[in-house]
Amino acid sequence: MKPIARYAVLAAALAVAGTASAADPVVGTWKTQPGDAGNYAHVAIAPCGAKICGTLGKAYDGSGSQIQSDKVGKRMIWDMVSAGDGKYSGGKIWAPDKDKTYKSKMAISGDTLKVSGCIGPICRSQTWTRVK
Repeated sequence: MKPIARYAVLAAALAVAGTASAADPVVGTWKTQPGDAGNYAHVAIAPCGAKICGTLGKAYDGSGSQIQSDKVGKRMIWDMVSAGDGKYSGGKIWAPDKDKTYKSKMAISGDTLKVSGCIGPICRSQTWTRVK
């Protein structure tokens, strides 16, 4: 095979691999559970290389009105890896309400995403719903 043909085959393989990660069922926008103050957020989850990451996209008050927040645009989830069967592990999640980072795992079932994380023996979890 000529070198140019090899590069074309490699480029095609990489394009297919990139498409597969973009089709991951967790990719999309998710609504968090309201925090203690009643506020919630939309988190955009997308591939970041071979892993899954999430960014805080918009913030809302308890009545559903969009609010300004200095936390919008910050990374919330990183280094998450699919473990198969709708489960993800090995990542971290930053909780903006506590300003703490937890070892995290996630599990998707339809349009529901169970997100949990621990720092030592202290664990928290939320159930998020798909926005789009």
